[in-house]
Amino acid sequence: MYAIAIREPGGPEVLEWTDVPDPSPGPGEVLLDVTASAVNRADLLQRIGVYPPPPGASEILGLECSGTIAELGEGVEGWQVGDEVCALLAGGGYAEKVAVPAGQLLPIPGEVDTIAAAGLPEVACTVWANVVMHGKLGEGDVLLVHGGAGGIGTHAIQVGKALGATVAVTAGSAERLESCRQLGADITINYRDEDFVEVLKKHTGGADVILDNMGASYVDRNLSALAMDGRLVIIGMQGGVKGELNVGKLLGKRASVFAAGLRARPLEQKAAIVADVRARLWPLVEQGSVKPIVGQVVPMAEAADAHRALEDGSVFGKVLLAAKS
Repeated sequence: MYAIAIREPGGPEVLEWTDVPDPSPGPGEVLLDVTASAVNRADLLQRIGVYPPPPGASEILGLECSGTIAELGEGVEGWQVGDEVCALLAGGGYAEKVAVPAGQLLPIPGEVDTIAAAGLPEVACTVWANVVMHGKLGEGDVLLVHGGAGGIGTHAIQVGKALGATVAVTAGSAERLESCRQLGADITINYRDEDFVEVLKKHTGGADVILDNMGASYVDRNLSALAMDGRLVIIGMQGGVKGELNVGKLLGKRASVFAAGLRARPLEQKAAIVADVRARLWPLVEQGSVKPIVGQVVPMAEAADAHRALEDGSVFGKVLLAAKS
């Protein structure tokens, strides 16, 4: 089969479409013929050599995909060859075939296009696990989403609105903020010239849940933006890895700070998240309350162009890679 290989750590130009050995499904796994995958920021980090895959995972990039089940591994139940699915991966999505633990499969919901479905598993599981399962976002809460125009952000806006929350977002341009408003964002903040703490306080009593992709550089202001008993959930480090945590602010608000990735979690945890997503989030996707937001589709063989598009921040929503022309 063909897949994207990383020739050496570096820029997008190090990505090569090349012939590699076919994977085979182990016990409890299925083999998918891949229809499409998606580009995530973790892929960019892996490409430059600073975010290796977990032990035992494929070295090939790609944390999610859509496709058709081609083969069932030993012990797999509830799925059949020919089923169209999307899947959460620890790696391997930038390829024509991938082996996936059966617990990380999801049916393609409703009228969602098979290519568009490739952009759902990673954002759905990340947002649902952190904002809902851990952050306990509910009706009447205030959700602040940093990076509202990206794949995670566009999904989080829709989930927040579907659950009855007031949603505030940050983004870097008036155009991107307007697109966030069209998705349902109630409060939009241009982080280039506005203080999100002040804007949020002007309109609300603070955020009950903050979904943060920045990390260190935003810790103190995020604490200031929280409401009493607020929950700060950190899922990224685009603003650095080391910051100062004001424990006085934390205690004063009875607040909590939680940080978690998804890729390296044990299989059982991922399977539990996927099961909860299927049970509680997928009905919202089926009815159209939450949709995949696709900004650009690129042939998988041209993954370097897709990486450039994500890096330059010009795409609203997800960048997808189509394995088949």
